Amino acid sequence: MADPPEGETPAPGTATTPPPGTTRSPGLREALLVGGLTVVVVLLAAVVSFLLPPAIGDVVFQTPLLIVILIVGTAFVLLRITRPGPGTR
Repeated sequence: MADPPEGETPAPGTATTPPPGTTRSPGLREALLVGGLTVVVVLLAAVVSFLLPPAIGDVVFQTPLLIVILIVGTAFVLLRITRPGPGTR
């Protein structure tokens, strides 16, 4: 389907394609943002686990709980990156 002429809004339910060169893929800024957020999450996890009562802290430090949480979080981020967003199919 062709895009509507300049200045007209598309009819509801019709697909439009962005002009060539206007879509961009993730770059350095996005990679730094994800890396920075990862560091913040790990530091927050360390602070929270330090503030836990000793009985719960032992569970956190003597089991692979944090590793499992980080693996699940990483899988979620990777799935979000690899799946196309809405309207890009």
